[in-house]
Parts: sequence; structure tokens; C-alpha cells
Amino acid sequence: MTKLAVLLMAGVLLATAAGPQTFVGVITDSMCGPDHSAMGLKPDSKCVIACVKYGAKYVLYDGKNVYVLSDQKGPEKFAGQKVKITGTYDAAAKVLKVESMVAAPAK
Repeated sequence: MTKLAVLLMAGVLLATAAGPQTFVGVITDSMCGPDHSAMGLKPDSKCVIACVKYGAKYVLYDGKNVYVLSDQKGPEKFAGQKVKITGTYDAAAKVLKVESMVAAPAK
């Protein structure tokens, strides 16, 4: 086998062996991201839902990264809120595959 094939197989094995991870952040939309001020809709949850209605995707923003969510129905009830998601990130598809989503505890 070539070195490239070996490296690719090792990467796939590591990705599948890692299993689910925990991601914490705010449910927002792919159009506005973390800043909803341009839309002028308050509260942020209202903006998130409106943007998704018009074609944006639900995403998780963790303060640094934006993850498109595989589940595009469940996040509506958490729009604009901090959540904890258990799932796996598919880097090839650039999608966070959601296994579970719950409100994150307030600190």
C-alpha cells in the first residue's frame, strides 16, 4: 500500500474509534452566526427561527467554531440558547451528527 492509503485508513479508523464527543455552545443560524444585530429582530431566538425559515441552517456556535447540525428540527426549541450536544463531527461533510441535545446548565 502507498503511504497515502495507509494514512487515509488510519484517519478513518481514528475518527470512528473516537466515538461521540460533547459540544457546548449556542444554537444559532448559518446566516447570522453569533451576531443577530443586523436583522433587527429581538430576541435572538426569533431571528434564528426566521432565518432558518428562509433557508439558513441551524448551527452550533461554541465561541470559536460554527458547526452545521444534522438535526434541523430539534434545535428550534433551543434557538438562541446554550446547549450541550453529544455527537460526532463529520469533517468530510462538515456536519455535526447530533445524537442528543439538552439545555446546558447555567453557570
